[in-house]
Amino acid sequence: MKIGYLECFSGISGDMLLGALVDAGVPFELLAETAAALNVGARLEMRKVSRGGLAAVKVDVVTEEQGPSQPIEQESLDWGPGRDQGTKGPEHDDDHGHSHEPHGHDHHDHEHHSHNHAPNVQEGHTHELEHAHQHHEHAPHRSLSTILGIIHAAPIKDSVKQRAARAFQLLGEAEAAIHSIPIENVHFHEVGAVDTIVDIVCAAAGCEALGVGQWMASRLNVGSGTVKCAHGTLPVPAPATLALLGDAPVYAAGAPMERVTPTGAAVLRMLDVTYGTLPAMSVKARGYGAGGRDTPGEPNLLRLLVGEAEEGAESTEPIAVIETVVDDATPQLLAYVSELLMEAGAWDVYRAPVQMKKGRTGVQITVLASPEAMPALRDLLLRETTTIGLRWRMENKLALAREFVEVETAWGKVRMKVARWPSGEVANASPEYEVCRNIARHQGVPLKRVMQEAMRAYAETERAATQKQVEKGR
Repeated sequence: MKIGYLECFSGISGDMLLGALVDAGVPFELLAETAAALNVGARLEMRKVSRGGLAAVKVDVVTEEQGPSQPIEQESLDWGPGRDQGTKGPEHDDDHGHSHEPHGHDHHDHEHHSHNHAPNVQEGHTHELEHAHQHHEHAPHRSLSTILGIIHAAPIKDSVKQRAARAFQLLGEAEAAIHSIPIENVHFHEVGAVDTIVDIVCAAAGCEALGVGQWMASRLNVGSGTVKCAHGTLPVPAPATLALLGDAPVYAAGAPMERVTPTGAAVLRMLDVTYGTLPAMSVKARGYGAGGRDTPGEPNLLRLLVGEAEEGAESTEPIAVIETVVDDATPQLLAYVSELLMEAGAWDVYRAPVQMKKGRTGVQITVLASPEAMPALRDLLLRETTTIGLRWRMENKLALAREFVEVETAWGKVRMKVARWPSGEVANASPEYEVCRNIARHQGVPLKRVMQEAMRAYAETERAATQKQVEKGR
């Protein structure tokens, strides 16, 4: 199975991913044609740049209002053999870079903040919010349905449309949750910006062109500091980014700046990325996508590795196990603590009755988490429960490769989580609970019936695929 692995040591944004895709072998012409097919008055520009002394590809979106990019700084690069994809040219970075990262809102214009901004130390903020792209300030707000209409009207592959539409749907849901309004009332300003639409749709097209069966990523360096917007000064990661990332493993390192943008987070969700260390694989291609600035001492890059999973290889990663036993806490308190632990980044929390010394009955709390999250979770247990001590250990976690597929049911599409053995054979498949629950509630049918129908549809799909392989081998 072909694996795409994203190394997000400096975060991820839409333009960084496009650059990495081109550098890994996706034809720039494919992305340029996709941008033109959207018919939104935008085109792509590609140039080769250096980040931290490493050669990389920078892809920008240029709109009709914006005009061609003008270099303010030139740099001669010796690319050497094997690095001549696209045209050679000088690097040129505006102070602001190309700020086309989303933050949709219902009633307010929102200043752009992107991966490309440098800290503004004098003001105590992490970004200089300069607007060289003045057309964004006056761009009309777009509803989610308008953006989806642009995507579905474009003469591009249906699978690309579906992926891109899902990314914007996720963005809309995140914004609706943040502002506590129905999703149909969300009107996007920056998410509706032409360059962000192009970023997401081109990312969907480029990722599909690689033919990757499973997308994985490292832990995410989300950055730190604050960002100024129409709602005031907000912490990094931005609220929409944080909502989209969910329980993804994150950390902050390097100079204060926004490193994972809302567009980057939406693309990770769009690809159904799973997180972990680099799996056992033979690397067939690699690509480096550049952010807007060359940050001293730390390459502002996204690295993409594409390869084939080793036959029979197992995917393992470290896991922290934290345990404590309490015998003087109410069930309500323990339930509350479990919720706090999950919100703080635990992968799982479970409780079991145990017999303690002197015949007392207690409850053992076990927390599973990434090693990076362990200190915060230990402190939470000591602060919120009645325990005065706990224990922890590091273990290895073995996880089967996972992927998501959609099946058609009588009530609409249902996402299935599919786990596979290293050989590629299906080990387990189950419908996504949240999707089935929503269908059951809105359609007025039993949840178990929806889940059974999804399993039946998936089984039929698998049988048809197997039969096709058998016929192909004859």
